[in-house]
Amino acid sequence: MSGPVTAADVDPVPAADVLLAGAVEVMDSRSAVVGELPVRRALPQRGRRTVGAWCFFDHAGPIRSAGEEAGIGPHPHIGLQTVTWVLAGELLHRDSLGSEQPIRPGELNLMTAGNGVVHAEEHTSTGPVHLTQLWVAQPSATRQGPPAFEHHGELPEVELGDGRVTVLVGAIGDASSPARRDTDHVGAELIVGSEMAVPVDPAHEHAVVPLVGAVEVEGQPAEPGRLVYVGTGRHELRLRASEPARAFLLGGVPFDEPIVMWWNYVARTRDEVVDAHRDWAARSDRFPVPASALAPIDVGPPPWAPGESPSPVS
Repeated sequence: MSGPVTAADVDPVPAADVLLAGAVEVMDSRSAVVGELPVRRALPQRGRRTVGAWCFFDHAGPIRSAGEEAGIGPHPHIGLQTVTWVLAGELLHRDSLGSEQPIRPGELNLMTAGNGVVHAEEHTSTGPVHLTQLWVAQPSATRQGPPAFEHHGELPEVELGDGRVTVLVGAIGDASSPARRDTDHVGAELIVGSEMAVPVDPAHEHAVVPLVGAVEVEGQPAEPGRLVYVGTGRHELRLRASEPARAFLLGGVPFDEPIVMWWNYVARTRDEVVDAHRDWAARSDRFPVPASALAPIDVGPPPWAPGESPSPVS
């Protein structure tokens, strides 16, 4: 499950966010549909494209069932890493590297697109579905590199107060994830009992996205469908919940490279997006299509592409 990013999310022009040191801001997610799944899109937003290098966050479910033949067919990516975290259900990841990897609750799939990769996500369970899909923008040092994929069946955990933190990427306290990261960023799931103080790097900006139940972040209440942004300069984040809750923590050094996002691409210029999309439409060697029960996904060209007749991306 991933993308696409549309003009409803952000304008497809190179841009960086305004940094808000010490600020606490609550933002509403946008409703979207990915394949057959309704999602809450917390990132990107017109007011905030990135938190650290994190540039995309979709929260799908919980729903009773994804239905038959559900999933996302083969589609391309450039310049990003996908991070898949499942709370309920099961997915099968297939990609152009030859990877074929199931993912279940508590496991991590991390795919690096680099100069180009194609993947599909197939729902393989018939029960409840609840999951998140995130993207991390790759820095200039690695974004033109080769694609890669890794799966982690076990991840480090740390107990904090009456809660628990599972570290997907980066480190929280002494718990450090083995997953690849190309920038200084962190991602973790938080199980909040009643109160929790999460140690964080003051050089990082952060966001907390509630997944199950309501949480209070630095005094600001939020529930699923909202994101709480917290600016740099803090050594800990304080969370409270009146009932047990689950949330996702994003953080990182503010990403200082302006990015262009359109459909499933993260680039630096519009020309890079046009070139990648033409390569995908032509099924060039840059984007081999993996075997999948689902059909490859095609959309029209970017709206600014010269001599093209664009079609909308929903």
